[in-house]
Amino acid sequence: MRVKQWKPGAMAMAAIAATAAVAVAVPSAMAQRDPAYEQARADGQIGEQPDGYLGFVSTPTDAVRKLVTDINIKRKAAYTSNAPQGSTVEQFAFATGCNLIAKTKPGEKYKAPDGRWLTRDSGAPVRDSRCP
Repeated sequence: MRVKQWKPGAMAMAAIAATAAVAVAVPSAMAQRDPAYEQARADGQIGEQPDGYLGFVSTPTDAVRKLVTDINIKRKAAYTSNAPQGSTVEQFAFATGCNLIAKTKPGEKYKAPDGRWLTRDSGAPVRDSRCP
C-alpha cells in the first residue's frame, strides 16, 4: 500500500502556519508560567518536535511526564478546534511545530527532521524542508 505524502501548496501552508501561530498561544503561555515546565526545558529534559508536540529528550520523572502529557493534550485540543478548513489536524500540528521549533531559544532542545535531538545554538534551528 502506498501512502500519499502531504505536500501543501505555498498558499495553503501559509494559511495553516498563520493560524498555527495562534493555536498554541494559550497552552504555551500557560505552560511557560509553570516553573516545572521552564525548568524541564532549561535542563534539556523536554523539547519541541516537528509534529507540534513536546517530546522527552531523556527518561522523564513522573512529574515531568504528567506535565508534558497535560500540555500535549491541550495542544491537541487547540489543533483540533483551530485547524483551518481544508487542512487536517496533523497538518496544522506540523505547521505549529515548525513555528515552535523556530521560536526555541539558544540552549533549548528540539527534534531535527532526521529524529535527532539537537540543542539550539545562536543560528537558526534545523527544520523540515516543508516548514514555511
